Amino acid sequence: AGKEAVDLLPELAVHIPPARVFDKPIYSPWLSGELAGVLQSEGVEEVIVSGGEADMCVLATLLGSIDLGYRTILAEDAICSASDEAYENILKLFTKRYSH
Repeated sequence: AGKEAVDLLPELAVHIPPARVFDKPIYSPWLSGELAGVLQSEGVEEVIVSGGEADMCVLATLLGSIDLGYRTILAEDAICSASDEAYENILKLFTKRYSH
């Protein structure tokens, strides 16, 4: 599996630009500061989170977004995990613990 294994689906790729892609070599997209810097410079106040591995990458993204003060929305039908149990637990954690 090469680069095509992690490419965006054609249905999403047609939106680039104006949408942008930020690659990340670790679980959290926040540690390099690039994403937060772009969002801050554009006055973004709300982040919608989707992605794979709910108990790792999605969780790191959610917690960082909350820590940085963004209104954070979890797109429940746009996340997945290798484990149904992990998926269900992240939904439970986010909707019960972090819900406003």
